[in-house]
Amino acid sequence: MRIGSVEFEKKGRIAYITLDEPSKLNALSAGIREGVTESLAKIEADDEIRVGIITGRGDKAFCAGADISGFPETPEQTRQFIATILPFLQSPERCRKPLIAAVNGMAFGGGFELAIACDFILASERAKFGVPEIQLGLLPGFAVVRLHEIVGRPKAKELSMLGEPIDAAEAVRLGIALRTVPHEKLLEEATAFAEKLAAKPRMAVEMAKSFYNRGLGGDEMRYAADAFPFLFLTEDVKEGVSAFREKRKPQFG
Repeated sequence: MRIGSVEFEKKGRIAYITLDEPSKLNALSAGIREGVTESLAKIEADDEIRVGIITGRGDKAFCAGADISGFPETPEQTRQFIATILPFLQSPERCRKPLIAAVNGMAFGGGFELAIACDFILASERAKFGVPEIQLGLLPGFAVVRLHEIVGRPKAKELSMLGEPIDAAEAVRLGIALRTVPHEKLLEEATAFAEKLAAKPRMAVEMAKSFYNRGLGGDEMRYAADAFPFLFLTEDVKEGVSAFREKRKPQFG
């Protein structure tokens, strides 16, 4: 079943959400966001589904991040963009059922954030992870309030301030990904892991997710929603976005 730019499939107790715009590296277009949102709602509403798997179509990208072509240009558009994108990136955390991100390629920016909002990441040995928003004069709006809890403050600052990617092995070492698997066996391994979770007591699994995720959101997310629109108005962002579109190195002031 196609929902927006996402393929949704239910197989027994497992649901598969496949980001399906490989020509755009599965960037977070309106169609991708619509598809993921509605697919998560289907997972929530279907008592037969016990676990969800999110992956990307193609060999290059799980999700390359924000769709730069859809970036806001006015203060009002900026506020609306932030008010929409942050709850979207947090939506895997709010889903009461466990979700596995099967990261098949690059997971950058919003794609990285979508992955870490899931409960588990299984990474193809080809996977790359990163938050490169600094190259646009921005910061990762969701990861900036989550990443330090996973990798510690110094490493989170390094990843956010330099914007350099890391490979799958490093992601496992830092606790971002659960483990790496051979690329061609990624979905097979994710399915096997999902089947193990699906076989456990449903209420206990859902309560475990709820307990471990308690306290997420709150003041930090509200601060991000309030503060991040101002970054979009800086000259650095204008230069960063222009340089990206023109395929040149940005010259920040």
